[in-house]
Amino acid sequence: MIQTDLLIIGAGPVGLFTVFEAGLLKLKCHLIDVLPQVGGQLSEIYPKKPIYDIPGYPSILAGDLIDNLMEQIKPFNPGFTLGEKAIKIEKIENGRFLLETSEGSIINAGAIAIAGGLGSFEPRKPPIEGLNKFEKTGVDYFVKDPEKYLNKNILIAGGGDSALDWTIELAEIAHEVTLIHRRTSFRGALDSVEKVMALAEAKKINLITEAQAIGVTGQNKLETVLIKQKELGEFSKEVDYFIPLFGLSPKLGPIANWDLAINKNAIEVNTFDYSTNEEGIYAVGDINTYPGKLKLILCGFHESTLMVQSVFKRIYPDQKLSFKYTTVTGIEGI
Repeated sequence: MIQTDLLIIGAGPVGLFTVFEAGLLKLKCHLIDVLPQVGGQLSEIYPKKPIYDIPGYPSILAGDLIDNLMEQIKPFNPGFTLGEKAIKIEKIENGRFLLETSEGSIINAGAIAIAGGLGSFEPRKPPIEGLNKFEKTGVDYFVKDPEKYLNKNILIAGGGDSALDWTIELAEIAHEVTLIHRRTSFRGALDSVEKVMALAEAKKINLITEAQAIGVTGQNKLETVLIKQKELGEFSKEVDYFIPLFGLSPKLGPIANWDLAINKNAIEVNTFDYSTNEEGIYAVGDINTYPGKLKLILCGFHESTLMVQSVFKRIYPDQKLSFKYTTVTGIEGI
C-alpha cells in the first residue's frame, strides 16, 4: 500500500505543478494517471504544439513544458502510478482516503486532488468486430513497455504523432514493424513523417497507405489482422501485436460515481480553495467548473497554488502555515 499526504489524480501540467506547490509546504505527493506516461494531453496528443500563454515563455512546445515541470518537481521526489485508472474511493478513519486503481494498486492519502484535465482519456478504438477479445493478448492501445515488442511482428495503425513516433522507436527493436494509414498524408510532425518515410525507403519498416484494419483473428491470442487497401483489396497479415493509435477521447469515467457535484461533465468547486462538495477532495484544472471558469493551463496553476494551502491545514491542523517567497528562501530553504 502506498502512503501519501496528497494523492493527485492526473499527471498533466496542472497535476505536476501541484506537486511543486505542495512540495513547498512539505507535503508528500503521489500521482496516478491512466496514461502510461506523464503529461496528459500535452504528451499524448500534441507534444510538438507550441503554447503561447505560459508566463516567461513567449512560446514553448507542449512536450518541453512537461519536461520542465518534471525537472521543477524533482527535488520533491513524488511517486507515480501510471497506466492505471482510479476506480474506487473510500473514506476511512481520521478522514483519510483509500483509493483503488484498475490494476489493484491501493493508495492511502490524507487528501485527494483531481487534476484530470478533461477526464480520463480512453483510446479511440477502431470499429473492428471481436477486437476486445484480444485486448490483453495482442491488441494494445498504449505502448507502456517497448521491450515487450522485442523481436516481435508489430502492426501499427494511425497517422498522428503517436503512430509515427512509435513506428520509429519500435523499428529499432521489433522483428518487423508495419504502419498502415487510411490516407497518403500524415498529421504528425514533419520531422517524424520524414523519418518514417526514410525507414520505409530503407525497407526497415513496411508502410501501407490508403489502408485500414477491418478484422482480427486468432485462437488464444491475436494471430492475424485483415487489412483492406485501396488498390490491393483485402489481405491478411500475421502479427504478434496490433497497436491502433487513433488518439484519445476524454471521459469523466469512474469519478462520475463518487457523489461529487457534477455540472455538464465538470466538477463543481468552491473557488476559495477549489474544494468539492466532498470534504477532503479537491478539483483543479480543466476538470472543474465555477462561474467565470477559463480552461487554461495558467488558471490551473493558480487553482493548485491556492488549493494546497487548504490541503496543508487539513492534514496538519495544529501547525501554523506561514507563506514564504521562494525568491528569499529558494527551494531547499522551505
